Amino acid sequence: MPPELFQQITTHGAAVNLSSRAKFRLTGADRVRYLNGQVTNDVRRVKADESLYACVTDVKGRIAADVCIHAQEEALLLDAEPDLREPLGMRLERYIVADDVELTDVTEDWQLWHFWSASGDPARTESLMRTPDQPHHLLRSTRFGVPGMDLWLPAFAAAPSFESLPVLTDADLETWRILQKIPRWPHELNAETFPPEAGLESKAMDFAKGCYIGQEVLSRIKTTGKMPREMIAFASNTPVKVGDELWQDKAVGKVTSTARHPATGKTIGLAMIRQGTSQDGLHIGSSTGPVLQ
Repeated sequence: MPPELFQQITTHGAAVNLSSRAKFRLTGADRVRYLNGQVTNDVRRVKADESLYACVTDVKGRIAADVCIHAQEEALLLDAEPDLREPLGMRLERYIVADDVELTDVTEDWQLWHFWSASGDPARTESLMRTPDQPHHLLRSTRFGVPGMDLWLPAFAAAPSFESLPVLTDADLETWRILQKIPRWPHELNAETFPPEAGLESKAMDFAKGCYIGQEVLSRIKTTGKMPREMIAFASNTPVKVGDELWQDKAVGKVTSTARHPATGKTIGLAMIRQGTSQDGLHIGSSTGPVLQ
């Protein structure tokens, strides 16, 4: 990300095209009850004008997907990372047994855009977009560390127009995500990760909602406070890349995401390390390797 773009984002905000994300529509009288048994957040609180963030977990409490959910008329709509289109669809279909629920893949039917203003003010953010002529869904959503808006727009409609906002490339968005310490599938979020390890306890989980797949394990983590790992963010003058092991007296974790800070030039990144490990004195590659600093 060029320094000039970084300054523009921090001053004005930005927009991103997320249309490649997998999108699903759930209909039927049991849709809320059914989906509530599949995800970590309380689907009964889902709204038409606000996105609800949640994780889909397996029976061991580990992440199978992370999703954003909203309600529209007689349906629930959710979106997820593009690579999760097939496995998430299969997972959701697998648990529809006697429920009055129908799952439809609508990935190709909708554009999905997200945009935000630097202030995070919803009224200011909405004013930065010219209202589309086509029917659309506009909802509040905090995907990338700043309160913003999601826009669902029919696939055949013209792309939206954003006043004074740069539209980020995938590479620029990845740098912004890391700057904002946002975990992403499959880097930090994957089949080895419990949601609390990635810092999602307050954002994606509701411990009063009742049972869902993986709930027993995650409730135990909540009660004990113990989990194998935790996500950290770092900025380093020492070169580091994704996959590098982090060491103290032994290997304690691994780097999962990296980028170059557009203002300082330092390597910034996210890593998963053993819970309770001090970030001071972490070495790269071995116990005698260069210090992550």
